[in-house]
Amino acid sequence: MRFAIALLVVICIASAVGTLIEQNREEIFYIDRFGTYWYQVFSKFSINQIYNTWWFLLVMGFLVISTSFCLVRNVPKIIKDMRSFKEHIRQGSFRAFSHKVSIQTDYSAEQAKPMIQVWLKKHGYVFKEKEVDNTLTIAAKKGSSNRLGYIFAHLAIVTICIGGLLDSELPNRLQLWMGDKAPIPPTARYMSDVPEQSKFGVSNISFRGNISVSEGENANHALLLLSDDRYLQNLPFDIHLNRFIIEYYETNGMPKRFASDVTITDFATGKKENKIIEVNHPYQLHGITLYQSSFHDGGSKLDLTLYPIKGKNTETQTIKTKVGETTELKTTLNDVEQTYQLTINDFRPINVENLSNAGSAQPKDFEHQILAVTGSAASKVANDSVNVGPLFQYTLTDESNQSVQYQNYMLPVQLDGRLVFLIGMKLPTDAGFSYARIPADEKGTMQEFLALKAAFENPEMRRQAAQAYADKLEEDPRIDKQNIVVLASMALEIFANNGFKGLDDYIEGKGIPEAERVPEALRAPMKSILRDYLIFSAIDLRNMARQTIGLPALSYVNQSDAEQQALWFDSAIRALSDMTFYPAPMILQLNSFEHIQATVLQATRSPGKWIVYLGCLFLIIGIFQMFYIRERRLWIWLTPLDNGSEIKGAMTSVKRTLDFQREFTQFQQDFSELARKE
Repeated sequence: MRFAIALLVVICIASAVGTLIEQNREEIFYIDRFGTYWYQVFSKFSINQIYNTWWFLLVMGFLVISTSFCLVRNVPKIIKDMRSFKEHIRQGSFRAFSHKVSIQTDYSAEQAKPMIQVWLKKHGYVFKEKEVDNTLTIAAKKGSSNRLGYIFAHLAIVTICIGGLLDSELPNRLQLWMGDKAPIPPTARYMSDVPEQSKFGVSNISFRGNISVSEGENANHALLLLSDDRYLQNLPFDIHLNRFIIEYYETNGMPKRFASDVTITDFATGKKENKIIEVNHPYQLHGITLYQSSFHDGGSKLDLTLYPIKGKNTETQTIKTKVGETTELKTTLNDVEQTYQLTINDFRPINVENLSNAGSAQPKDFEHQILAVTGSAASKVANDSVNVGPLFQYTLTDESNQSVQYQNYMLPVQLDGRLVFLIGMKLPTDAGFSYARIPADEKGTMQEFLALKAAFENPEMRRQAAQAYADKLEEDPRIDKQNIVVLASMALEIFANNGFKGLDDYIEGKGIPEAERVPEALRAPMKSILRDYLIFSAIDLRNMARQTIGLPALSYVNQSDAEQQALWFDSAIRALSDMTFYPAPMILQLNSFEHIQATVLQATRSPGKWIVYLGCLFLIIGIFQMFYIRERRLWIWLTPLDNGSEIKGAMTSVKRTLDFQREFTQFQQDFSELARKE
């Protein structure tokens, strides 16, 4: 019993940990939430999937065995004790009872016996009589079913644990340990490549897997994840996704309902059914329940434009691709052709962002979407959350097999009073995306910014802009305009290559021979001069860039127009500086798309569910029996006398509660009325 209790405590603690810590999340989630140290601790005990760890299943198994032995050893004794009236107790044991009554009455034994029997029946006792040495012993009892509480409570533990083990990964892991199954090999790209050893049959007693199917496509298998390996679970029916239904709140753009319109074809009968599967409305067939789990892109077709942002090349490219597809890109940087592999990871037509934290936009994951459907989305979304339109994520892999993830929004968003495009990137060491803000021009595009970027990359245009700035200065014998042209050109070149950080490094002498460094006493004024030359030359460079794309030179109609142009220029200069750290020589912009949705259904066969329900019923019965039914035992000895009879009675109970005391008092009072009057 002590061992069983210890195991039960371990299970309770582990279950509490599994409840408090989200299960089956990706590695970065736990590192971000708890830190590297605690993630390493969690990994050793597999806290992220605690209910399917070997030690948790082992403890569950030992608890079942231990508790079963307790039942086997004690149930026969309990049942025997319940059925026994213990009529063998003799009158000599009377003195040992603390709750007893002894009277002499004028009634004869024959008269007193039916009176005693009536009293016992009235108070719910069953009894058995035995006569020894002219004394009638009446052994009575009630509430003996109280002992069943022990049996049902322990049987509930065994039943619930067995149900839990059946619904865990244990049945599948047993097949793995027996060597019948092998994980899907990494080389398998299509269903036809998956060997039979990697598939579980339709008769598999228990499983929990995901089915991903795009609109217009079919699926008849589920993907099982056991530890870090993948397997396929064959299904006894086919699922065809007719369309994925998603509805949004008009106020904030969050999804309020999503469902799958599917056609189910039963392989056994050939019968077809059209069903709508949505959250809280699953579908069941052959003991398998299909739940609406999530959704994702099902291969949307995207029309992209490639804009070079480094080097002299200004030629754009049109790319037609789709989500999940890999395309080879070729671009030229400094007369050297470079090849990249473009993989489209995801596409989302609607993205709700809280723009109160400017520039920190992060697309909402599925938890936010599920919250919107199952909870009060309107009250949980901030008032300043808006739909910022389509977004697509992609990965660029260079010739050295180095990959960087990118995330771009199709439409510009309003941040700090400026209309900007958010261009995100995520290095392998980054936890999330960081964004550059590219200002939108008067047409709502990034054409002017890209033209300005190309102008910065053009040495001749930089020299012309520097010369134009010098020509605007008043004639003054103290001013060497040629020297200004040189310094302005140098500032533009340094900025084009390394942004503001490049200017600061030049002034501080980083990476420059000591003989060419700016003297320390002149660094502060030189920094101010170079920045002034940069900004004023860049103004002329902007006008030159506008001419290259067919836009007129800037002219300010009013103060408001001048302020707007100043905001654009400030944003552009900051973005140009940020883009020097952009790892790719190109930006991909989404022009149009054909959205194709995919649903994720969870397929579950859980026969242990009904066993767990039965165990819960046993637990309720057991608790009720133990706490609300009290066992009473009563012995009455009736001995005939010459002029009446003697009645002795004793009452006992396992727990002598107030109810027991009241019942004994009633027993004492009722039988005292039969006492002989002196």
